Amino acid sequence: MSDNTGTILLIGNPNVGKSVLFNRLTGADAVVSNYPGTTVDYTMGKVTIDKKTMTVIDVPGAYSLKARDRAEEVAVKMLREHPRAVVIIVLDATRIERGLYIALETLEMGYPAVVVLNMTDIAKEKQILADAGKLQKILGVPVVATSAISGEGVKNLGDVIRKAQIANPEEIKARAEGKEIKPVKKPGCAGCGGCGGCGGI
Repeated sequence: MSDNTGTILLIGNPNVGKSVLFNRLTGADAVVSNYPGTTVDYTMGKVTIDKKTMTVIDVPGAYSLKARDRAEEVAVKMLREHPRAVVIIVLDATRIERGLYIALETLEMGYPAVVVLNMTDIAKEKQILADAGKLQKILGVPVVATSAISGEGVKNLGDVIRKAQIANPEEIKARAEGKEIKPVKKPGCAGCGGCGGCGGI
């Protein structure tokens, strides 16, 4: 499996709705394969963004990039095999804190990223406030709220993928501590995702 600049990796814990989100993005034409030398499977499909066809890979669910099982080992290998990929980090909106560990690990690797707060419909039912805007300003990358089951927010995600940003771990720590960080213009952003990276909050 070689690197491809037209690759999108879906990363996240198990049971956060990654597979449903993958199906929403790619449609029915998906291929399920075993990662070479393992029994761990992953799904691959295509999505067209701005007339560019990109490969989407639903990476096996993982809680950490410090691999403790075969699925996490495969997740780490897939990230390393696609160093120029765009990463979509999927979090469960009802348990955001549970997914932040792998989210921060992934952001620290320097990938252009978008964070998805999925299952927002369930969060609303449970009266859990999933503040995408606040998380977006802390992480410095676009954050999109979705409900993959209903399709809510998926179109917006498609539009925001091209605005993926590389996070600055030191700035994330400072913002989480309540410190004000002056936005610095970042190259490569096709438009304002509201993450603050380009100053367009």
